[in-house]
Amino acid sequence: MNFNKNQIKSNRVYEADYILFLLVCTLIIISILFSYSLSIYTIQYYEYNQYHFFLRQLFVGLLSIFLMWGFSLIDPDKIINKIGLFLFISFFILMAIMPFLPSSIVTASGGANRWIRLPGFSLSPVEFFKIGFIYFLSWSFHRRLIEIPKKISLKEEFILLLPYFLSFIIVVFIIAFLQKDLGQVVLLGGILFILLIFANRSYKVFLSLGLFGFIALIGLIIAAPHRIHRIYSWWAMVQDGILMVLPSWADNYLRIEDLPEPYQVSHSLNAMNNGGIFGQGLGLGDIKLGFLSEVHTDFVLAGITEELGFIGLAFITLIIFLIVLRIFKISGRVENKIYHLFTIGVALMIIIAFLINSYGISGMIPIKGIAVPLLSYGGSSMLSMSIAIGMVLSISKSVDLSKRVK
Repeated sequence: MNFNKNQIKSNRVYEADYILFLLVCTLIIISILFSYSLSIYTIQYYEYNQYHFFLRQLFVGLLSIFLMWGFSLIDPDKIINKIGLFLFISFFILMAIMPFLPSSIVTASGGANRWIRLPGFSLSPVEFFKIGFIYFLSWSFHRRLIEIPKKISLKEEFILLLPYFLSFIIVVFIIAFLQKDLGQVVLLGGILFILLIFANRSYKVFLSLGLFGFIALIGLIIAAPHRIHRIYSWWAMVQDGILMVLPSWADNYLRIEDLPEPYQVSHSLNAMNNGGIFGQGLGLGDIKLGFLSEVHTDFVLAGITEELGFIGLAFITLIIFLIVLRIFKISGRVENKIYHLFTIGVALMIIIAFLINSYGISGMIPIKGIAVPLLSYGGSSMLSMSIAIGMVLSISKSVDLSKRVK
């Protein structure tokens, strides 16, 4: 089919990638459904109304859908830059001042201030900051890095990247030390590292950054006793399997006795085992009945697997994969370099968060407390992801119809 210039121009202004929109809406609907099914024990324990979590997630879900739809109708050149920089600056400031806000406003959990209590709901600033951080990197990399050739000395390249390293160190201090949220630091660090690849940097930088990042991660773990406890809890579950394939002498050095019981992950694995292939049936899971806390939030994949089985988990994974693939295809076809990097960053945020959560609940890595994008219960996570997807939908309007994703 042939398209004239007027048709292409019209579609550039008025059409967005609504297949992506429908895929995201599907996940939101599933999230609303399981916010009711999986929260039964929490409702009884705290004596909430039967529909407490369901109604809240329904409201946030519908608001998220309308937000995405609204963004999809707007020319990206009119909103992307303004929203991206607003999210980066405003929520960075908000995170920085949270330790100094009164306890009546900031919700403390385990000595960490991660939530701002507002009338009727709580706000997690880091969820919105992530979107702004991705846009800031995309905007800044386009201005300072992409056009600079790889063939410069390692010293010159580090001087070029120094402002980003210093900025990220500040972010690490705020999120990892003040909010004690190492999972979000790992997520943002992964996005920064991969976006540098797309910003045309040399392999020497990545080797150096990889080594520095590994050492920094070890330091952050050692600096917090609760992180060491999580590592020990994870090692208690996996050490037998790992030491079995290592030489016998390694057992003397690596085996640790009297480790804490991996309570949460054990019940998560039990839930997935109970689900089998087809699941116990919607609403019929057992592990959610007090055995596994926060099953409708951080362990939502385990709860869904128990009720819908491997088939349900495979369906969720397929939708996540299609969403990420759709965003990557939009990124590959958009001409604006800032939009190109931003959409890559959003796709990375979704897939890295999904992998961290799924690997954590299955015992492959220590638990990080990262929500499943668009699926875990929580207003801040859902709304921030809807803004990110809405911005991607707006950007998809800049792809010519003749090049649009098939």
